[in-house]
Amino acid sequence: MHISKRRFRPRAKPEGEALNIVPYLDILMNLVIFMLLSMTGFVTYGVLNVSSPRYGGGGASASSSGQSDKPNLLLTVLVSEKGFFVAGAGAVLGGGEGASETAESDKSKPTVPVLDTGKYDYAALTSIMCKIKKEFPTESKIIIGADPLIPYETLVKTMDACRVKNKTPACEAIKSGNLFSQVSLTVM
Repeated sequence: MHISKRRFRPRAKPEGEALNIVPYLDILMNLVIFMLLSMTGFVTYGVLNVSSPRYGGGGASASSSGQSDKPNLLLTVLVSEKGFFVAGAGAVLGGGEGASETAESDKSKPTVPVLDTGKYDYAALTSIMCKIKKEFPTESKIIIGADPLIPYETLVKTMDACRVKNKTPACEAIKSGNLFSQVSLTVM
């Protein structure tokens, strides 16, 4: 009895066949779409709301009854190596009398420049905050932005300067305990 060797030999796959990767690509595309959609929720973490403790009772509660005729302030203080840029509702505010013309002509100049010693002028910033608080007495929100190279200590001192009154005549006229107590932090 003669058995042919051909029958028992396993067949080899043809050389042109490729691996089917369509199911792998389907899973990969679903993961990519899921990751892209889940990343949109992280965009809202760019601004960090920080509420500081209030000094004394009843301080500056924001009621919208007397504020209906005035526009929203959107007060922003940006800290850079040049100094403090104070802006409200999209416009940079000038530092003092006659400074509004220079603020419009040269937008690269800070509202409160760095002192000659290289230190920040927190007292001048607080004086400007007092002037703004006199114009908007019920406003308590402020956005503080900082350049990534600014030290954390400078950022904390800036928050304190925007929150606590000093003993200048502009600040003495303000009745409320705080200046701007609801702080939001952001990066420039």
